[in-house]
Amino acid sequence: MEEIILQEQAVDKKTYSVPEVAQILSISTRSAYYLCSYTHEFRVLRFGRTVRIHKESFDQWFSSCS
Repeated sequence: MEEIILQEQAVDKKTYSVPEVAQILSISTRSAYYLCSYTHEFRVLRFGRTVRIHKESFDQWFSSCS
């Protein structure tokens, strides 16, 4: 019987979670959810109750704010 070897591949993240955005911005998670609800500055993806922030658009917005 042949062994199947699974190789772990580094997954390049395409999105941030709301707690990750809160940590990056040094704000509360609740404030990050509020920001995601009302912003048009970066892409926010919603899948049912799950919220994800498009990493590239957020990083561009964040770098332009500095």
